[in-house]
Amino acid sequence: MNEQQRQQLESHLAHLRLEIDPVLAKQYPSFAGKPYPLGRCKEIRNAILDKLHIQLAQEKIPEAIKPLAAQLSGEQTLKPVWGSLRDEYFQNAILIDDWYIDAANDTVNPNKPRVEVVKLEKSGFSPISSFEQFCAIAQKYWQVTLYKNDVFPALAPFLPLVCVNQQGVCWLGAANDDMISLARTSEFTLSERVLATLPSTPNHIKTAWYTHYNHLPEHLLQQTQVDPVTYCQSYRIQHKHSDLLFRDEIVKAYLQLAKGVSVV
Repeated sequence: MNEQQRQQLESHLAHLRLEIDPVLAKQYPSFAGKPYPLGRCKEIRNAILDKLHIQLAQEKIPEAIKPLAAQLSGEQTLKPVWGSLRDEYFQNAILIDDWYIDAANDTVNPNKPRVEVVKLEKSGFSPISSFEQFCAIAQKYWQVTLYKNDVFPALAPFLPLVCVNQQGVCWLGAANDDMISLARTSEFTLSERVLATLPSTPNHIKTAWYTHYNHLPEHLLQQTQVDPVTYCQSYRIQHKHSDLLFRDEIVKAYLQLAKGVSVV
């Protein structure tokens, strides 16, 4: 893709944003009190990706995305990714070969252009490689306080963090495929490491969780007195990191807690 083609693709994607923005703004008018498009990079990225797949399947492909079609015919893929952008914030984007396509470039600063297409090496984008890196970004970007997940310690090897924002909303983290995969790939050593450094969750926050979710019979949520590091070590010995069925059990248990609690 040469410079002219890059600019044409950016322009094309910006026009697609004009199509999807009114729909998404109605569906997602705000995020944490901030108006659309702020905080909606995943929804925007996914909607643009859907549009591109539809256009690429057409008999007459728009001129601006023909370079993408050529790369896809060479066994490349339009790969949705999530990670760190310059360690300043989290971002959802699209990769194809060595190109970084950010169709939601204005979801942190609405004054920036809607779309950015740039070589990956110049983008500042990288996968998250540790929970410490995740914590550092989350504290700055989300303005959260972080604790170890000793609220539901049986989930902690997969979800080692308790996050509390300035409005008093509390949730478990980091509940996305990338971070769960990071925990599993490390055989829970990265979870164990961050659990050893974070402070315990204050009792009033634990009480809020248990009061709100005490009706749940899920056995993974009942073992609240065991140290979360013990679970990391136990799961490692039992090879739970490679057990996809157990991963699914963890995710199902988490989904019952996904709305979090208010601790104000």
